[in-house]
Amino acid sequence: MATLLGTYTPKLDEKGRLILPAKFAEDFEHGIVLTRGQDRCLYVYSAAEFDAVHQRMRASATGNNKQTRDFMRLLLSAAHAETPDRQRRVTVPAALRGYAGLERELVVIGAGNHAEIWDAEAWNDYVSSTEDDFATAAGEVIPDLF
Repeated sequence: MATLLGTYTPKLDEKGRLILPAKFAEDFEHGIVLTRGQDRCLYVYSAAEFDAVHQRMRASATGNNKQTRDFMRLLLSAAHAETPDRQRRVTVPAALRGYAGLERELVVIGAGNHAEIWDAEAWNDYVSSTEDDFATAAGEVIPDLF
């Protein structure tokens, strides 16, 4: 799987579908998993990557840790498998659209091993609220990055 990069601005149609970016087509052609993401966005994994993420969660899960159980429950209970059609369209289930507050205008970003779907206004607010921290935090967040 290639590293997913970039920012795209598809629209949600009246049937709750969006067209995934062409740059992601090869990674997502064998199926995707849409699920609840952090910060009120949706995560989009290739089916293979979602399986790998699930296996890492299971391997690291400490059976009686409430935080681990809560995280896994929320991520997995919202998961929805889908195969993009020939036009790269996928349907976003109503529950996930509601969770992320998705309206017609969307932003899809590449986030490394997955993509994220944001309501355009929510994405712009997020970027505005985190830009100053981004400008100063690289060394603290990821040591020796630059």
